[in-house]
Amino acid sequence: MAKSKKSKQGDSSIVVNKKARHDYHLDETFEAGISLAGWEVKSLRQGKVQLVDSYVLLKDGEAWLIGSSITPLTTASTHVIADPLRDRKLLLHRQQLAKLFAETQQKGHACIATKLYWKGHLIKCQIALARGKKEFDKRATTKEREWNIEKQRVMHRG
Repeated sequence: MAKSKKSKQGDSSIVVNKKARHDYHLDETFEAGISLAGWEVKSLRQGKVQLVDSYVLLKDGEAWLIGSSITPLTTASTHVIADPLRDRKLLLHRQQLAKLFAETQQKGHACIATKLYWKGHLIKCQIALARGKKEFDKRATTKEREWNIEKQRVMHRG
């Protein structure tokens, strides 16, 4: 009997912060582990999470995910007090933390969470070093995206 290979589903993303690409120029990305409670993992399996307006705070040599919201399930245990907006610790190597700290000290730079996803049985958080976009940058990005869509339509029509 042949062994069946585990089928890979196309995308293991839990949630993507689309607003981050609109508001920032993303320079470099890092993969970080995230410290979660049991009820949070169950909520993430159901997709009850928001990364909009979340950011990474670097203090005391540690990285913290601030502003993300994980909605507790209604079937969660009654003896656990679920705080949906609590600060969650990000797990990074010392060299990565040093680089993030050095880059975020520059004016106009920030560190934001762009994506939560599954990697095997672990939940990872993709964080990015980002520079804020000006209003004219946002308009140029929108214009370029609309042009690419129109170009595809013309190509499709032949």
